[in-house]
Formats: sequence, C-alpha cells, structure tokens
Amino acid sequence: MNAPLTEAPLPDAEELNHQRAAIAALGHELRALVNATVRTAAPADILHRMTDEVRRLTGQLTGRQRARAEVPAVDEFPGGLRMYSPVTGDGSPLAPPLRVTPDDDGIVGRCILGVAHEGPPGYGHGGMSAMLLDEVMGRACVAAGMPGMTVSLQVRYHRPVPLETPLLVRARVTGTEGRKVFVDGSIRAEEDASVAVVTADGVFVTPDPDRTRALFPALRDR
Repeated sequence: MNAPLTEAPLPDAEELNHQRAAIAALGHELRALVNATVRTAAPADILHRMTDEVRRLTGQLTGRQRARAEVPAVDEFPGGLRMYSPVTGDGSPLAPPLRVTPDDDGIVGRCILGVAHEGPPGYGHGGMSAMLLDEVMGRACVAAGMPGMTVSLQVRYHRPVPLETPLLVRARVTGTEGRKVFVDGSIRAEEDASVAVVTADGVFVTPDPDRTRALFPALRDR
C-alpha cells in the first residue's frame, strides 16, 4: 500500500521569497527562449546545436522531482499564488503570464499573448482565450468566497484576439444556487475596452469536503 501523499516541507519566509524570485527569473528567461524558438528562421545547423545545448541544460535540473499531485512548497493552494500555472505562473514558460487584480464587481486580468500562443497568423489560439477566461472566472469565484471547479464553460468568439497587444480579461459572479456559482467573462483589447472580442458564461461547483480531500490528497494533512 502506498504511503499518503504529503507536501514538501514549507521553507521559512526569507527562503520562500528567494526561491520564488529564482523560479520567476528562470521562467522569464524560458519564456524569452520559447518566443525566440517559435520566431526563429535560423538554419538547421544552428537549431541542432541549440538542441544539444538545451539538452545539456535540462540535464542540470537534477534532484528531487515533485509528484504529479503534489502542491509545490512555493505555492499558496487553494486560492492563492501558483508559481507554475500555465496562465498566471511566473515560473511557467507557457504562461503569458496573466496578472489578476480585483475590479469593481469582479476580477480583471491583464496580459499580452505572444507568438507562442498563436492560432491564426497574428491572432491568439482559441484555446488560449478559453484558458484565460477559465482562470479569471475561477478567480472570481474565489473572490466571492465560493472557490469552485469548472463544470461548464460556454465561449463565444466575436473577433480574433490580437497577439502582442495588451488584453483585459474580466469576470464577475452573476448568481449562486447551492454549491453552484454562475460567472460571466470577457476578453477585450485594452486600447478598445468597450468591445468584447470573446465572451463566456460558466458554471463552477464548490466540492464538498470529502470530494475535496479525494481530489487533492496533498491537502489531507493541512
């Protein structure tokens, strides 16, 4: 029988800040590398040489690897900082990363999608729009005191989302029904915030305590 999954020991505040800063710095450089990779027109010999160099660097990330369901010690889960989130994480080479703040009756996120997030040439992939909205709409649930998981997300694409353009991603809770939370969301270009280029309606459900423990075994000992 496998031992129960537990989190890695939490470092003290100074060590935690130092670790987060190092993670963010590496994430920043990795995002720059990803951007250069998807934009390069370098010849094959340079690409082969870079492949060898990246392989060498990857080999330096030795030591303990966290388990699939393990909460990183640098995170604040649930409802807080996620260093490796593909949407908001400063440590993620995939993230824009989205910056989320309270806004009037809901939540607003700000980001710029790069060429690595491209769908049609010059515009964001539709899946990226859905992911941005899902994140901010979930954050709106947390802000309303009802953190939940997505059970339905209906996305409507009105116009293509431009790359390399400051975006606003807004969300607000419109109602509740028991453990269900109903949320509206939109994406707009910051330079023309009156026009929603993508909108969404979502339903989120707050899991009961038993379901939460089953879904997130790393939280059992908290």
